[in-house]
Amino acid sequence: MSKNNGQKLAGKVAVVTGGSRGIGAAITKRLASDGASVAFTYTKGADAAASVVKEIERRGGKAIAIQADAADVMAVKAAVEKAVATFGPLDILVNNAGTAIPNRFEDATLEEMNRVIDINVRGVFVATQAALKHMRDGGRIISIGSSVGERVMAPGLVPYAATKGAVKIFTQGLAREVGSRGITVNNVQPGPIDTELNPATGDWAVPQKAATALNRYGHVDDIAAMVAFVAGPEASYITGANLTVDGGTNA
Repeated sequence: MSKNNGQKLAGKVAVVTGGSRGIGAAITKRLASDGASVAFTYTKGADAAASVVKEIERRGGKAIAIQADAADVMAVKAAVEKAVATFGPLDILVNNAGTAIPNRFEDATLEEMNRVIDINVRGVFVATQAALKHMRDGGRIISIGSSVGERVMAPGLVPYAATKGAVKIFTQGLAREVGSRGITVNNVQPGPIDTELNPATGDWAVPQKAATALNRYGHVDDIAAMVAFVAGPEASYITGANLTVDGGTNA
């Protein structure tokens, strides 16, 4: 065996948007532990981003953090270019950056709606388009959608759910266009996952937990494991798929 120790993603280059905390940080760390060199973006919280890089480097992996708001088109494009300049052509893109602003739809402001659309839909479009210019044949595009992109179990998430429904059909459509290059496009749809933004102990947690079949929140590593599988060699025939990891919320 080589020093790669059987790492499934050895020699691969990955970009993860919104990779400094929560699900994104778990994905970044997992891809790096599987052997990929990972460039990840973050909006704010340079300390959190630096600590993710340090942890990966301590374990012998390679990572860089790039400050870029997912709603800033030029920043997103520049981040992809920097990743390629640092590590080389891309093999994996994970569109993880996302936001939700819970509110009754009647009370939602245009600013709130625009922010959710800019990050969750336009940000995915821009990052994917930028990455495809530098992606090797046989690459992987993975978006982090949501179980509410298929079934909305709770009020207060109408614009968010609509954006995640858009990510679902974007995934299916793009899979048709890039399949000839052996590039797969998939959508991982988390249900309730314990993060800073949606803590298992929070006010919104009771109905979400009750909606699951397992009567519990999931862990960020549950999502990272699915992403790592879809990014790996065993998933080469999975494309245009919406892979729900939600403890049975949508069952």
